[in-house]
Amino acid sequence: MCSGDVGGGDVLDDVAALVAERNRIDALLARRVRAAELSQAAERDGLTSMRPWLRGHCRLSAAAAARVVGNGRVLDHLPALAEAHDAGLVSAEQVAVAAVALTPERLQAAAERGVDLAVIDAVLTQVAIDHPHADFVAAVRHYLAGLDPDGPEPDPTEGRRLMLARHADGTLSGRFELDAVGGEKLQA
Repeated sequence: MCSGDVGGGDVLDDVAALVAERNRIDALLARRVRAAELSQAAERDGLTSMRPWLRGHCRLSAAAAARVVGNGRVLDHLPALAEAHDAGLVSAEQVAVAAVALTPERLQAAAERGVDLAVIDAVLTQVAIDHPHADFVAAVRHYLAGLDPDGPEPDPTEGRRLMLARHADGTLSGRFELDAVGGEKLQA
């Protein structure tokens, strides 16, 4: 629900109640979509997964469909956050932020480092309920930084570029930029 003292009478009370109800409905939708995904309902309906089913049958955008599917998966891993979402205290947007921390690779990294996901769940849930959205985003980023303090591996091809242009007469011209390693490989 919206936080803080709601001043301004019935209209703001109504807004806070509607936001809480929307959060509850979003939680219910995410759980139902997850159940459909686990039972492979979309496949029995002729589609490959719930994302295209939501896009086609419910006319959701690709991003909205992905968020609903992802949120359903998050609720499986973070029961405290799921309970707060069910109660209307946490928004679908907050659950989607938490999803960033729950990719299969990050779940594996957490398991390898002995991270107690129940503790992370409790802390993130409390931040989601008690603090502004930006603080919740910062808490998730802090967790991710602790999970991988060195950050992502640098992409060795990041500084490389190749641009080609085919002309009307069939000739080809181009331009390229290579880092030192790429340049050595080209010269070899």
